[in-house]
Amino acid sequence: MPFIEFNKSLLIAAISIGLNPLLWNIAARSEYNKKTLTNLANGNSLKACRALAATIFVGGIVRDLIFQNALRYQPGFDLFFNPFVQFVSKVLFYIGSLLVLSSMYKLGIVGTYLGDYFGFLLPTRVSGFPFNVTENPMYNGSTICFLSTALRYGKPAGLLLTLEVFLVYRLALMFEEPFTAKIYAARDQTQGKKSN
Repeated sequence: MPFIEFNKSLLIAAISIGLNPLLWNIAARSEYNKKTLTNLANGNSLKACRALAATIFVGGIVRDLIFQNALRYQPGFDLFFNPFVQFVSKVLFYIGSLLVLSSMYKLGIVGTYLGDYFGFLLPTRVSGFPFNVTENPMYNGSTICFLSTALRYGKPAGLLLTLEVFLVYRLALMFEEPFTAKIYAARDQTQGKKSN
């Protein structure tokens, strides 16, 4: 019996994992360059940012449900049902959730959901927990939660999808981090000119 069954539900899960950050990055870039979402919100950038935040949040929940559904149709691996592995899965879930929720608390809704692309810039770089533990607590925490779920359900296919989550987030960061740095550099340059 194979450890992973390459079926339709696994494919749908893989597609949803890849599409999430792709779609929100396209929407955010379009907003930054053309004010697309702000224009759709009758010029209200905050309303547009909150709408994107709600879309990303709901999209994440849908992705997670698709992931869990895909695991139901996958073969299990007995070693994962060992009490120690199940304990580790619970600890990982708490760690991942703590990273995600604490970073949301520190950044706020607008800061968490690409508010900088709408012009809502934080006054200074956020430091302190969880940003003093990991550079990207939202992405890392989410990846840890996927790993936890794969172990809890005892499914090797979940490990494969977790690897995809990790790689997709790393790819997203290759585009997001330099662009965010550019946004803040432009703000700092503008403020420097105003103070002269």
